[in-house]
Amino acid sequence: MSKPLQINIRQIGNSKGVVIPKAILEQVGLDEAVELSVEGDSLVLRKPKNQVRINWAEDARLIALSGEDRLVLGDFSNADDGNWVW
Repeated sequence: MSKPLQINIRQIGNSKGVVIPKAILEQVGLDEAVELSVEGDSLVLRKPKNQVRINWAEDARLIALSGEDRLVLGDFSNADDGNWVW
């Protein structure tokens, strides 16, 4: 383990944050997104386990091709919906 690096906490809008040096990000392989957790009195950043919404477009296409994309709960329209003016 290397010697800890002390960096300042900065005001970022209504929040606060830190700037992580590029060399450290490259060393641990972090890029665009991280998972942030609190462990005891420490903030821990890790590579995300799952990328959010990855392959959703392809999965939706395959569901449509299989014919399994019908509404499960049916239509939510109301009798008076035809009176709406847009």
